[in-house]
Amino acid sequence: MWYAIYTKAGREDAVTALLQKAGIDVLNAKLRSRKFRHERLAEITEPLFPCYIFADFEAERFAHTITYTRGVRYIVGKHNPIACDDIVRAIKENLQPDNIVVLKTPEFRQGSRVVVKDGPFKNLVGLFQREIRGPERVMILLETLHCRLEIDGCLLAVA
Repeated sequence: MWYAIYTKAGREDAVTALLQKAGIDVLNAKLRSRKFRHERLAEITEPLFPCYIFADFEAERFAHTITYTRGVRYIVGKHNPIACDDIVRAIKENLQPDNIVVLKTPEFRQGSRVVVKDGPFKNLVGLFQREIRGPERVMILLETLHCRLEIDGCLLAVA
């Protein structure tokens, strides 16, 4: 069974290596994205779930070893670990060989109704207009404000 393991911040890779040395199957999925670093747009790789990894192990046999592995805070669910088989299966379906997850970006057409999912305009409804400089930035027409606005494309969902 697959279990979630909560790690110390930034220790996901180290814990993964230690558990793999102990013969435990570990999933430490990563996400590649573009972010501004030092005023420049850079491609970075970071954990899909910061401070969490998934491990496939027999609880009776390996729980003690995992709990006392350097960098591990605890097994999620402590005495009754939470099995994450469906979550791991879904992640593995979108996993490349280098443990990078490829997220499927929704495709918007001009005039598609969208809802802003996060940020200062959260829950406002608008119409998709067009992409600006690639899929990371888009222009939508907010119905509430009757104005055009450049907004980060990852914050949108189809209404």
